[in-house]
Amino acid sequence: MTTPSFLLLVATRFPACEGAPARLGLTVSRRVGGAVTRNRVKRRIREWFRRNRSALPLDRDLVVIARPAAARLEGCEIEREFVGAIPRLAAARSR
Repeated sequence: MTTPSFLLLVATRFPACEGAPARLGLTVSRRVGGAVTRNRVKRRIREWFRRNRSALPLDRDLVVIARPAAARLEGCEIEREFVGAIPRLAAARSR
């Protein structure tokens, strides 16, 4: 799944951990910006994940790959992009 600033991948855990909470993996490359910018993007994504972990599908890993446009987003804008993607992430559970 894609948003304007992120590529979101949902992976099934192997071996399956029945009822285990979702986990997060992040990739923020140098194309996004310098170290300070990359760390700011990662902190904002982790905060969104911490607040919304219960809304994500169980037994799944969420991998977020940040695109260069992510460097210009504020925390509320990141949340807006991910909140729009949650229904699509939940639909991926049935696959």
